Amino acid sequence: MTAFLQLDFAPLLAAMLAGATCGLLGSFLVLRREALLGDAITHAVLPGIVLGFAVTGARAGAPMLLGAAIAALLASWLITWLRRAARLEGAAATGIVFTSFFAAGLVLLEATGARSVDLDVDCVLFGQMETLLWPQAEGIASLFDATALAALPRAVFLLAGVGALIAVTTALLWQPLKLLCFDPAYAVSLGLPVRRLDVVLNLMLAAAAVAAFEAVGSILVVALLVAPASAMRLLTNRYNTQILGGAALGAAVAALGYMLAGPLPAALGSAHAVNAAGMIGVLSGLLVAAAAFSGRWRRA
Repeated sequence: MTAFLQLDFAPLLAAMLAGATCGLLGSFLVLRREALLGDAITHAVLPGIVLGFAVTGARAGAPMLLGAAIAALLASWLITWLRRAARLEGAAATGIVFTSFFAAGLVLLEATGARSVDLDVDCVLFGQMETLLWPQAEGIASLFDATALAALPRAVFLLAGVGALIAVTTALLWQPLKLLCFDPAYAVSLGLPVRRLDVVLNLMLAAAAVAAFEAVGSILVVALLVAPASAMRLLTNRYNTQILGGAALGAAVAALGYMLAGPLPAALGSAHAVNAAGMIGVLSGLLVAAAAFSGRWRRA
C-alpha cells in the first residue's frame, strides 16, 4: 500500500480529475456540435501559459490561468471575427486560429527560455503524469494526515480546485447551458446573456486546459474533451445523463488507462511500460468505437 501511495496515487488521482473535468465540459461541446472548439481552446492557451510562466519564472497557477484566460478569449474573438469578416466556415476559422496560436506558443517556449528552465514541448504535449510522486506517504494513515496530504504534488491541487470550480459553475448555470446547447435562439428570446455564457464556457475550457496540461498534456486534454462525451452521446438522449455520464466516463477511462500502462504491455511480452497518457488516449478511441457498436446493437 505504501508503494502504491508513493508512486501511483497522485498520478492516478490527477488523471481521474482531468478526465472528469474534461468529460463534463466536453458534453457541452458535443451537444453544440463544436467539438473542434475544445481542440482550439486547448492549443490556443499555450501562449498565455508560457507568458504567465515567463512573468513569474515558475509554474504558478494564478498567472498561468490568467494568461490562458486572456489567450482563450482572444482566440474566441478571432474565430468569430474571421467567420464574420472573412466569411469563413466555422471549422476553417477555428483551425486557422488554433494552429497559429499553438505555433506562437512553441516559439515563445524558445524565446522566453521557458523550455530550458521548467517547461518543454514534451511537458506541454504529453504531460508529466509519471513524475507526480508522493514520497511523504507512509501507509493508509497518510490519506487522513493533513501534513502528508499537503505534500501532494501541486498539479493535483490545481486540478482539484479547477474541477470543483467548474462543477459549481455548471450546477449554477445548468438550465441556461441546456438552452445554449439545444436552442440558443430561444435563449436569446428569453433574455439570457448568450454571449456571456459563451465566454464563461470558453473560460472553463481554458482553465481545464491549464490545470491538466502539466499532468496529462494538451493532446490528451483534447481526447478527454471529445471521446467520453461523444461515447455518451451515442448511448443516451438525456441531457442530465449526457453531462454527468460524460464526466464519469472521462474519469473511468483515465483511471483504466493509467492502471493498464504497465501491466498490459507486460502481459503482451514487453519488457517496458508505455506512456500512461498514450494508453488513456488509445482507450478513449476504443471507448467511442464500443459505444458506436453498442448503439447499433440496441437499435437493431
